[in-house]
Amino acid sequence: MKTLSQSPHDPDFVQNPYPFYEQARAQGPFFRWSDYNMVCTGNAAACNAVFRDRRFGRETPAELAPKIPAHLAPFYAVEAHSMLELEPPRHTRLRSLVLRAFTSRRINALQPEIEALSHQLIDALPAGGFDLLKHFGQKLPVIIIARLLGVPESMSDDLLKWSNAMVGMYMAGPADPIARRAREDRAIAATESFVAFMRQYVEARRQDPRDDLITSLIAAEEAGEKLSTDELITTCIRLLNAGHEATVHTIGNGVKTLLETGHRATASNAETCIEEILRFDPALHMFTRWAYEEIEVMGHTFHRGDQVALLLAAANRDPGVWDDPDQFQPTRPIKPNVTFGAGLHFCVGAPLARLELQTALPILFQRLPKLRLTEAPTYGDVYHFHGLTRLLVQAD
Repeated sequence: MKTLSQSPHDPDFVQNPYPFYEQARAQGPFFRWSDYNMVCTGNAAACNAVFRDRRFGRETPAELAPKIPAHLAPFYAVEAHSMLELEPPRHTRLRSLVLRAFTSRRINALQPEIEALSHQLIDALPAGGFDLLKHFGQKLPVIIIARLLGVPESMSDDLLKWSNAMVGMYMAGPADPIARRAREDRAIAATESFVAFMRQYVEARRQDPRDDLITSLIAAEEAGEKLSTDELITTCIRLLNAGHEATVHTIGNGVKTLLETGHRATASNAETCIEEILRFDPALHMFTRWAYEEIEVMGHTFHRGDQVALLLAAANRDPGVWDDPDQFQPTRPIKPNVTFGAGLHFCVGAPLARLELQTALPILFQRLPKLRLTEAPTYGDVYHFHGLTRLLVQAD
């Protein structure tokens, strides 16, 4: 197995990681990324095999569970109830309960609200040049998730701030220990504020049920089991953090790609165009799994306790699956990609993200037919995520 070195903070990699992914793919199904000291794959077949094999999972093997530093305890207390980080049987119970509330009917019913909000945000855009991420991309998903949960839209700025700080814990950390501790402190402060806010709302909904997701999560029951308050709080935080962050980055990356290639999202191409955006330049680039026993995948043997990193963005450009994978083709026939994962942990928020994107982007381009870039967009140093720092445009 080849070992490759590539800092996730390297400016060239931050702006365009795809050449490194191609170099890595040329080494075979797996390679060792020395900066992470981890076996990785950008091979689509290998990613799908690992995603769907129950001998791999998210939950750390008990004998390898790290000691949590005292100052990070509040953050990991939330993580302890996240179905994203758990395996069966607890994952099965949590996911089943969440899906009883987070139904396709509830999600599809949001389409008129997403449409109306898209128009409202476009109506409120500043004259002249503006940052599309700030005025549209960030606002739409956080307002929709606030409405879905049943919390005041006036809290959306706080929700966004808390989410950004917490998600920082998943990014490649700064080498400087002072900067790393400052980032951790911001995340802990955000976690404590978010938990306190959600606990207040959960208790209020227990006393005064409404037609919102929090009330539905409280009511959800299966085989006599219900979500505990802590599980409910973590679920609400996860729905915001995971869904909102990914959708913001996808809006930014997608509009950037469309403007740079001269394409437009329209009502007639919405489904294929959004799937191509999700494939071509996704918001999440790496997801890891633990091996729970000895297992061979495409010639490589994993042992219990080994970790493997699935490079989603690389797998989405595997020429073994897609013709001309480095070309953006908004009418490309739809094939499954791994942007939202696969198997047991397939993203529960994927239908909402797709609905937001398929609704909002055609409206954006229909309302702003002269939309154009006024500055070359730059990506932020936020790996494992991949998203823009801003998207400066003009619409007239």
